[in-house]
Amino acid sequence: MKKILLGVFIAVFSFCSLQAKGEPQLPIIPYPANIQLLDGSFELNGNVSIVVTDTKRFGNEASYLQSLLQSVLGKNVSVSKKAKKNGIEIRYDAALSSDESYKLDIASDKVIIRAKDGKGAFYAIQTLRQLLPFDMQNAVMLPNLKIEDTPGFTWRGMHLDVSRHFYTMDYLRKHIDRLAYYKFNKFHIHLTDDQGWRIEIKQYPKLTSEGAWRTLKNKHDSTCIARSKDNPNFEIDPRFIREKDGEEIYGGFYTQEEMKDLIAYAQARHVEIVPEVDMPGHMMAAINAYPFLLDGEAGWGELFSTPICPCKEDVYTFAKNVLSEIADLFPSEYLHIGGDEVDMETWKESENCQRFMKEHNLEDVHKLHSYFIREMQSFLESKGKKTIAWDELLDGGTNSKTIIMYWRGWVKDASLKAVENGNEVIMTPTNPLYFDYANNNTSTYNVYTMDVVYPDIPADKKHLILGAQANLWAEYIPNERQAEYQMYPRMLALAERVWTNDPHHYDDFYARLLQHYPKLDAMGVNYRLPDIEGFALENVYVGSTQFKVNSPLPDMTIHYTLDGSVPERTSTELSSPVSIATPTTLKMALFSPGGVRGEIYSLNFKPSEMKEAVKVENPKAGLQCSFFDGAYKTTKEMAGKTPDEVFVVSSIKAPKETKQFGLIFDGYIDVPETGIYSFFYTCDDGGVLYIDNELVIDNDGWHSAILQSGQSAMKKGLHPFKLDFVEGGGGYTLRLQYSFNGSAPKDIPDSWFKHK
Repeated sequence: MKKILLGVFIAVFSFCSLQAKGEPQLPIIPYPANIQLLDGSFELNGNVSIVVTDTKRFGNEASYLQSLLQSVLGKNVSVSKKAKKNGIEIRYDAALSSDESYKLDIASDKVIIRAKDGKGAFYAIQTLRQLLPFDMQNAVMLPNLKIEDTPGFTWRGMHLDVSRHFYTMDYLRKHIDRLAYYKFNKFHIHLTDDQGWRIEIKQYPKLTSEGAWRTLKNKHDSTCIARSKDNPNFEIDPRFIREKDGEEIYGGFYTQEEMKDLIAYAQARHVEIVPEVDMPGHMMAAINAYPFLLDGEAGWGELFSTPICPCKEDVYTFAKNVLSEIADLFPSEYLHIGGDEVDMETWKESENCQRFMKEHNLEDVHKLHSYFIREMQSFLESKGKKTIAWDELLDGGTNSKTIIMYWRGWVKDASLKAVENGNEVIMTPTNPLYFDYANNNTSTYNVYTMDVVYPDIPADKKHLILGAQANLWAEYIPNERQAEYQMYPRMLALAERVWTNDPHHYDDFYARLLQHYPKLDAMGVNYRLPDIEGFALENVYVGSTQFKVNSPLPDMTIHYTLDGSVPERTSTELSSPVSIATPTTLKMALFSPGGVRGEIYSLNFKPSEMKEAVKVENPKAGLQCSFFDGAYKTTKEMAGKTPDEVFVVSSIKAPKETKQFGLIFDGYIDVPETGIYSFFYTCDDGGVLYIDNELVIDNDGWHSAILQSGQSAMKKGLHPFKLDFVEGGGGYTLRLQYSFNGSAPKDIPDSWFKHK
């Protein structure tokens, strides 16, 4: 019988130098809390059987495992209550800390899964599943090991907006499978918005017969159509376009029966589908179908679309009838009612609302907004549901029963206000958890290292932070391929962040992530290809240089051009060093075996002299830091201004307690060797780096976290150093690393920084 030495098992040896909690790393994401590798291996072959005595508790998981093994082995796998040799046993263990905890023991003669609930057993199966190759043939050797695992947070979620653009039921099932594979337990589905109503409501059929369809004249569709000319990922999915009255319309919706099937599918994989019906704002699709919901004319205000009127009895009847059908349809204990981006100007102008506010002693429209939400909350409580709302609800006040979903990353104290009010909180700040934002070379790192529990949360309130989720808003994500490109691979970083609650092992995670790209290939995921590393975008050379970087994965190749054209699969492969002795622009890209192209990098090379060190008498440790309070959209705006404060710092960091500000770090960098140094500057918002009074990196202007890089040729000793940074509020990302003669990037030692 042919046996496969599991690709993962090979990875055990290739990963032996990587440590996490004292153990060699297997390519498992999220990584288990405790894992111990043992001598020996278990042969998984066609003779394997599944043993489960408590079928009432673990019958679903046994069936799932049976289906999984049969698909990879190509043979029938039996399920019995009697222990057998070469068996995989699922056992009850009451001593485990939670329903999601598990133990996995792989020995030479059997595999034992221990759990107190089906959830834990299912997650053990996912860990086991990640140890199996997708191209398994006949048999595989699994390493003997012991795993004890439990999640760090109870809310581990992903959100998908199906309103702005629509997705098939088949794709939602595929998405749920992938969530389960990485141990997510919540799928937040955004069902309604201005651009489309996607769920059948039997009492109001026009919500889907009319509200689920739109013309392609809105700015989201027109933008996607324009982008699709250069990138097929932005093509509007033709399956959802039809003709009506001689005009193309786009849309679709899910029937309640279809949704019931999806819910059952997710439940079998321990993924809870949390529905969102956004109100009182984001309701244009409903208003167009049922104009009585409005007091005035539909349109767009300064903040967002005209909301429904919370001062009419028939509006409350409508909202409760809709929520009643949603509550009856979805078994989740949670129901999200939105409450965000409500343009309240029409309420201020409405005589009905002014009278209503006076009758109910509501001071302003923010109180009116909270009144409406509380009415919906009370109704949902009568249906046995917990209410989730976006964090704007805090502006008008709320009771402690509402679960706050924190999204406004620029409102830094919102989660603190929520927990001080006794509210549970789900963290989903714009940066880094809005996955519709650019998926770039810092996205995965930013997700992995984020604070789920902010430092200002008191110790006795930390339990109120339930966990985190990422949101994928689909205004400019018109199809499944682009949705996947935006989600992967940073979704895997989030999976590990909320499971382990440990942001300190990114290098280990990244090494395991590289092992997961072939798995994503096998699953058919259109992920963002890994970054090419080991180079700077702005390069200098003294005389001449040889440029060469390696592919992050052996089955992917790098191709380049020197004539300014975009590299294609047919372009020259970067398999040997490229000689450069004149000013040059080199463009390169990574290509998968299937021909998918990754990021296009444009590298500039220019000649330079080796900069002389300067002499400074009695330099002091650290850098001078000038602090400028206020909003500066570029670093240039700080020029000539008097700083609000000047102090000395030992390293380059950004304070997090101020919303908008600017910083100038000034002094010298003391390099220990002569050579060419590469610098990597990641900032949110903008920044520039000067060395020897020359611009090395330009990363200026307000933007999300972006990494830019440059080089400086320096002789050993002190060199003038200046780094500028501006923060527009919300990001607070500031990181400068260096590389010497092509070494891996690392933080600059504090001892290198000096000032007069």
